Amino acid sequence: MNYGGRKGIKKENSTLYKTDTCDLIHQSLKTMAYKNTLITIAPDCPVEESELPVAKKKKPAHLHEYELLTAQPYVLDHKSLIFEVYLLKKELEDLSEDERQAIWDTLHSKGQPCMRASALCKRYGFGAHYNDEGKIAVYPIESAEYQKLVADPAIEKRPAMRSKRK
Repeated sequence: MNYGGRKGIKKENSTLYKTDTCDLIHQSLKTMAYKNTLITIAPDCPVEESELPVAKKKKPAHLHEYELLTAQPYVLDHKSLIFEVYLLKKELEDLSEDERQAIWDTLHSKGQPCMRASALCKRYGFGAHYNDEGKIAVYPIESAEYQKLVADPAIEKRPAMRSKRK
C-alpha cells in the first residue's frame, strides 16, 4: 500500500522515517546554542526605540529575561537563562542542589525556545547577542553597542521570529 500518494513509500517505512526525523530535530533543539550571533529585532517589531517591559500582575518571562541579562551581561548561557527564569516564575527559592538538579534535568529534557522567540526581540526592541562562549547580553536597538554588532561582518545575524504571519 502506498502512503500519501507517493510511489515506493510504504506506510511502515514512512512512519519509521518520520519518527527518526522527529527524533533528530528534537535532539538538535535540545542542544541548540548560538555562538557569536546577534538576534536582531523582528521584522514586524512595533517599536522604533526599545521599550522597557512592564508587569501588570505577575512578571512575564521576558521581564525576568530582561532583568537577568541586563544585571549580568554575558554571564548566563541559554540553558542557564531558561533555568533561572523558570525558578523566578515558579518562585522557587532555597532549593537543595539535588532539587535544583532534578528541575534542571526535567526542564532540559525537552527543547526550549531560543531568544528568537523572546518578546524582548519580537516586541520590545532589544537585540540579544551571544558571545563566543554562548553567553548572552541584550542591547536596545538605539544603542551604539547594538549598531556596532549589526555592522560587524564577523557576527552572524538572525532575526527574531515574527509575531504574525505575512
